[in-house]
Amino acid sequence: MSIVLRAEDISKVFRLGDVGAKTITEDIRAVWNKLINKQNPYLLNASTNNRETKSDNDFVWALKDINFEVKQGEILGLIGKNGAGKSTLLKILSRTTAPTTGSIKIKGKIASLLEVGTGFHPDLSGRDNIFLNGAILGMKKSEIKSKFDAIVDFAGVQRYIDTPVKRYSSGMYVRLAFAVAAHLEPDILIIDEVLAVGDQEFQNKCLGKMKDVSEQGRTVIFVSHNMGAVNDLCSRAILLNQGTMKLDGPTDKVIKAYVQQNMQININENYSIDDATSRRGTGEVRFIGVDTFNEQNTKTNEFYQNDIVQFKLKIKLIQPVKELMASIAFRSGKTRDIVTSTAKININTTNLKSGDIFTLDINFPKINLRPGVYETYYWLGSSNADTAYDVVDNLMPPIVIGLHPDSKNIFTSGYFDDTFTFQQNNI
Repeated sequence: MSIVLRAEDISKVFRLGDVGAKTITEDIRAVWNKLINKQNPYLLNASTNNRETKSDNDFVWALKDINFEVKQGEILGLIGKNGAGKSTLLKILSRTTAPTTGSIKIKGKIASLLEVGTGFHPDLSGRDNIFLNGAILGMKKSEIKSKFDAIVDFAGVQRYIDTPVKRYSSGMYVRLAFAVAAHLEPDILIIDEVLAVGDQEFQNKCLGKMKDVSEQGRTVIFVSHNMGAVNDLCSRAILLNQGTMKLDGPTDKVIKAYVQQNMQININENYSIDDATSRRGTGEVRFIGVDTFNEQNTKTNEFYQNDIVQFKLKIKLIQPVKELMASIAFRSGKTRDIVTSTAKININTTNLKSGDIFTLDINFPKINLRPGVYETYYWLGSSNADTAYDVVDNLMPPIVIGLHPDSKNIFTSGYFDDTFTFQQNNI
């Protein structure tokens, strides 16, 4: 396969606070150094892209020395924590922003879907935006017409196709935007996390369409926090961390590295209970620690099918409650449906008072999940489940079920293996 995209020494620096230089002298020096092909002196001390540390330097490397190639027909996944530089890299690849240093070499046409509304004119109808996007990609009107019905049918917006897109919901917007980007046959399709806006049925359609695009010899670059989707879709992935490229290789190995990187993350009682991005609940009882162990009592989140999986939950009673129950569940990393969960466990709080800490051990003696990446869900609440004291949903590292090296099974779909009998009768 030929190389259709090559990134060479890509770096991008942003200035915090005020946009532009603080003085005319800074502007003059920056322009002069650019003319004589020298680096801006104010970038020499630019700091690493780390949101958790403070620095007196106003300049931050959002990306630093990124190098990779993408082949024709390849589906490449970009993964990493928030702020790792994924979206910045996609904007550079899409040529919506320029790198500070380095170069991008691209063979063919690019279509990108980086955020809701990218490339659409809000005052134009859905129909007009389809033709506008096609023209931008260099397509003839006859070519766009031949694909028009397929685009509208895929997006499911037939009734609103002649309505200005500014009146669309965010879901309708992204459905049409993805349908346009995928059907107008770009050589390279770049997709950011925007698919999270769509419903589950549409996300599955998008994943299937991206596979079709790849099989037709076109290239896809896909960014997502959904490790199940990345694992299912991509044969290769790149891990970014603090603006640098940490690993480039087979998807399963890169996801494993990402998970190991996140194993250092843990929850604590100081998370804001009102912050829906971290956790939710009324707050009378809180999880303050969650660990997973294997049969050898080694802390890990990687297991094989039928392994013993042990959960050790540390819980703090903030205020007395009359009744307390706990439960944990696994979600599909692809669809976020609850795959399996424990029954609600009744916890005796009779002898507990405010500030007391206790632990809860939950064991799965023979986990029967098929290989995959499963998000974790932890719940504390009242006995009738009408009150949730603490819900920790997909904050902790996922549970990774690997295919045992000795296994010769081929897994195509589903989450469990059920026992069955088989008999062949020759006629």
